[in-house]
Amino acid sequence: MKTAFANKSTVDEIRRRFDGDVERFSRLESGQQATIDAPLVLDLVSAAARTHVPAGGTMLDLGYGAGNFTLRVMQAIGPLECHLVDLSRPMLDRAAQRVSEAGARSVRVYQGDLRQLSLPEEEFDLVVAGAVLHHLRSESEWDEVFGKVWKWLKPGGRFYVADLVTFADPEVDGLMWKRYGDYLEGLGGPGYRETVFRYIDREDTPRSLPFQIAGLQKAGFQAYDILHRNSVFACYFARK
Repeated sequence: MKTAFANKSTVDEIRRRFDGDVERFSRLESGQQATIDAPLVLDLVSAAARTHVPAGGTMLDLGYGAGNFTLRVMQAIGPLECHLVDLSRPMLDRAAQRVSEAGARSVRVYQGDLRQLSLPEEEFDLVVAGAVLHHLRSESEWDEVFGKVWKWLKPGGRFYVADLVTFADPEVDGLMWKRYGDYLEGLGGPGYRETVFRYIDREDTPRSLPFQIAGLQKAGFQAYDILHRNSVFACYFARK
């Protein structure tokens, strides 16, 4: 990625882009086609959540657009008390509609930046963050968000993350981004690859898995495990 952290897209610029992309992100099976193994990751998170979330439990979905994670988890567990967070009001409106129609026990929405989000402590059985943490910039922002999530979770609750990741070794990092580029080109040709890479370069600041795991441990999480990893994408959970 060539764009320096200081020159990345602002929160308002990112919000405006997602305001105009609601329909694509509303497709449960194909809405995240640019994400490698997205349907598999939805299945893995929902299956893992089923092992610890009680019936009628409470879920917080951080920034996953039109609510696909919440919908998939409810398919596995049943109706939940759902709290949805996103920058984009059109995304939230669509997510609230879809989650309500799917039979949620209750739905609350919060429009805004998760870095400014304030919620009660020990409120949630699970928190999910799908393709959102890569918008964090500084290490202190990562520490702040991990610390907030730890406080919001009930004891024994879990935090699930699915996102872009980088690699510390430059040669391996380059190899994995090339593999991702090949995947994108297979979906939509060279133009599609360049479009996605341009968005990533302009908007995103992903970090390595070791960086994220260290941040979780610093925040107080007691255990973690990797659910899936392929190229520049990974999915993991951490337990309070």
